[in-house]
Amino acid sequence: VQLVETGGGLVQAGGSLRLSCAASGVAYTMSTMAWYRQAPEKQRELVAVITNGGSLNYADSVKGRFTISRGDARNTVDLQMNSLKPEDTAVYYCYVPDFPRVWGQGTQVTVSP
Repeated sequence: VQLVETGGGLVQAGGSLRLSCAASGVAYTMSTMAWYRQAPEKQRELVAVITNGGSLNYADSVKGRFTISRGDARNTVDLQMNSLKPEDTAVYYCYVPDFPRVWGQGTQVTVSP
């Protein structure tokens, strides 16, 4: 199983970015996919979760600004990030509970003041 995250970059505060993740090497549609992030010198934290049943959960810090959605292809997930703040600066990782030890390389998001 491999997770590949794309879409990060440098943006000014108030701007938007869209992250994408593709999970390969899985022969079935995984029911749950999620995004985590890790800022410098901080622990990795859960950002958003989506299930096939349509359940969505967000960290309080991103509610109303971020939207998680399943991509068109199987086992893909996107994260639309709006109204970005400097405190959103982190490496963002895709996560699939079916393979809890698998992490991708992450994608860097940097929000300037």
